[in-house]
Amino acid sequence: MDAMDTSPSPNKSGVVRPRRTSFTRKMSVLGEPGKEGQQVPPGIWAGNSIGVFTSGGDSQGMNAAVRAVVRMGFYLGCKVYFIKEGYQGMVDGGDNIVEATWSSVSGILQMGGTVIGSARCKEFRDRSGRRIAAFNLVERSITNLVVIGGDGSLTGANCFRQEWPELLSELVESGKITAQQKEENKHLNIVGLVGSIDNDFCGTDMTIGTDSALHRIIEAVDAIATTALSHQRAFVLEVMGRHCGYLALVGALATEADWVFIPEWPPEGDWRDTLCKKLTAERSLGQRLNIILVAEGAIDEQGKAITADDVRKILCDELKIDTRVTVLGHVQRGGSPSAYDRILGSRMGAEAVLALMDATPGTPACVISIEGNSTVRVPLMECVERTKEVQANMDKKNFDEAVRLRGKSFQNNLNTYRLLSKLRPPSSHIKLDSHAVQRRQSWKQAHRNLAIMNIGAPACGMNAAVRSFVRISLTKGFRVLGIHDSFDGLIRNEVYPMTWTEVQGWAGKGGSFLGTKKQWAHDVGVGKIALKFAEFKLDGLMIVGGFEAFHSAYQLAEARESFPSLCIPIVVIPCTISNNIPGSDFSLGADTALNEITDICDRIKQSATGTKRRVFVAETMGGYCGYLATLAGLASGADAAYIYEERFNVMDLKQDVEHLKDKIQNAGVQRGLVLRNEMANENYTTDFINRLFSEEGSPVFTTRMNVLGHMQQGGYPSPFDRNYGTKMAAKGVEWLSEMVEKYTDEKGNVRTGNADTVVLLGMLRRHLTFTPVTELAEETDFDKRIPKEQWWLKLRPLLRILAKHSVVSYEVEAEIKANIDDDDDDEEGEHIL
Repeated sequence: MDAMDTSPSPNKSGVVRPRRTSFTRKMSVLGEPGKEGQQVPPGIWAGNSIGVFTSGGDSQGMNAAVRAVVRMGFYLGCKVYFIKEGYQGMVDGGDNIVEATWSSVSGILQMGGTVIGSARCKEFRDRSGRRIAAFNLVERSITNLVVIGGDGSLTGANCFRQEWPELLSELVESGKITAQQKEENKHLNIVGLVGSIDNDFCGTDMTIGTDSALHRIIEAVDAIATTALSHQRAFVLEVMGRHCGYLALVGALATEADWVFIPEWPPEGDWRDTLCKKLTAERSLGQRLNIILVAEGAIDEQGKAITADDVRKILCDELKIDTRVTVLGHVQRGGSPSAYDRILGSRMGAEAVLALMDATPGTPACVISIEGNSTVRVPLMECVERTKEVQANMDKKNFDEAVRLRGKSFQNNLNTYRLLSKLRPPSSHIKLDSHAVQRRQSWKQAHRNLAIMNIGAPACGMNAAVRSFVRISLTKGFRVLGIHDSFDGLIRNEVYPMTWTEVQGWAGKGGSFLGTKKQWAHDVGVGKIALKFAEFKLDGLMIVGGFEAFHSAYQLAEARESFPSLCIPIVVIPCTISNNIPGSDFSLGADTALNEITDICDRIKQSATGTKRRVFVAETMGGYCGYLATLAGLASGADAAYIYEERFNVMDLKQDVEHLKDKIQNAGVQRGLVLRNEMANENYTTDFINRLFSEEGSPVFTTRMNVLGHMQQGGYPSPFDRNYGTKMAAKGVEWLSEMVEKYTDEKGNVRTGNADTVVLLGMLRRHLTFTPVTELAEETDFDKRIPKEQWWLKLRPLLRILAKHSVVSYEVEAEIKANIDDDDDDEEGEHIL
């Protein structure tokens, strides 16, 4: 699907779908699409040298970016140099500028911080210091730089680039370099990557390190919540964000925090009184703890600082609540990077090298950005100026404009938090009774009923979506019905009203508290389901689940002509670790599963410490969809990832064995990792691959096999899945509410009579989009339970390049042959590379 305008338009059925526009035209407003997924032959930039350095504050994922720069540089035939200790190393020269090798970036993917160091440099701020730095680069013929840092580091690099010709002329005049050296190094190309946990750089959806910092915050809040619950305490946590409240805002959404203070959105009016009233109401409902997040740069409407101690004093003095303050500090910068930051750093680092290759003397310095699921090259100084403009507007107390300049992602998060923070338990909320009949009688006469159910395998994020659905629906005046255990529970009348307090704390829990089963509507009987819809007077339904949820919604849509009670608005929230549902680039649960797989792979590789020359073969879930294997392969530094969508044969396996033997014997690497999607090939099983590698790899290496199993479905939801589930459900309730109002007839019945009102809410590019399931059915391979087109396949070549495979081109096949006929078994399949 093409990129879309930010201005959505409703169709005749009320379904909102963004307008489609040319992706290239849209990007040209600010930047240009990257080359990710395009053909780039190896070795075409031989003879060039690249320098890579990290500057400013460190952030998790920087090492992934450094590794990608080095290995993509090698792929293109370049020499790559580490510039250690940032600009200080560039000025000091000597051993601070060293040529990188393949093995020098092996094993750094899972490490936090930056292995090549980062430091502030006063000398570089002066022209004399920059002249020395230029001399050190010219000595090694380095005229291409990848700068990984914040806006200050990137601004310094751009200044260095602009002064470069003059600096070289001064070096010639002083006799430091020759005229020939000046001519050979006359142009300096700069590409930036933003490494900052604050996510405060305008021009990219996410900066390297932000997701990992959110993981640290969530882990801390989850741990604190248990002790706060024990003693009925309140905790005030100070998180980083001197000029940007992104971490505090998203952390508050993910942890169900009672209040958040950020610099872009000062509390309004008499916020002290409002805060006290809110916490008092929550305590009266039996809530035993309160969590408040404070960004270190939080201010009030007059620009006065709001500190964690200020908030603690209010709670202690006014409410007499036992309150503690925790300052997370540099804990947020530490630890291993999340799967997202490893993949983000890898994609940005590789694209940075391709951008350098395309640069001309007239090309302005650019920053590699991520927009939706694509890498984009944006003008560096335009982004820097816009970032500075945010602070300028905050200084002028023009907070609405500051929020707008932060970008769409920040606005969406703030709008969702505003909605949830304003919610209050309805004054006549229903309390659960122990007897099922009594519970049901309390809502039988309800004017409007919205129901929610889970279908499919459990996945993290389900509970977050249910919590958001329940609370927002209640405040809109709906009765909320929870359908337990999917369609089976519906048929058994396990349908109960859900209350405000019932879903407290659900966002941070894995699994499905409603219960879920892998079944289709046809399995149970569409007629039986229709009778139950009528019996429970359902006016709208949200289904949270995997491929079974999407397929069941499609079956219900197809049966509407025969069963009028099915003619209600139905919205599906994709939630499956496999990420195999059409109409959405990302599914709830997939991010948590990726982190679980990545953590397990880290432990598996760590187990080889002290055991020389071992290759691990690990099997991932995903059905016929290779998303988990591919993305986990990128995040864990796997040597190969075998999937159904990309055909492979025994010769490919043999080639991979030879690659591993060469890497272990000649590159100084002592271990390898191979991932296989569970349905990659019915003949080349995980056990077969393990045995083949063991036989052909001997005596160079030994092998071990690991089937990761249901560990991939477990764990606590990641920050992404908590927030994604919250926002998706909130958007879904808004749509259901509009549809119920629109399609209520004179008798008070909701009858849509239109298949377009059975929709799937998915993330496409950067937009939450409602798409009728009948349209998505045309884009789906129901036999293999996968979409016919999958965006992440463009990352497959990058996986192999970073693993040092012998590749032919950096490209994606025009057509992925997902369906393989039996009579094609003897044909040699085209490999993606």
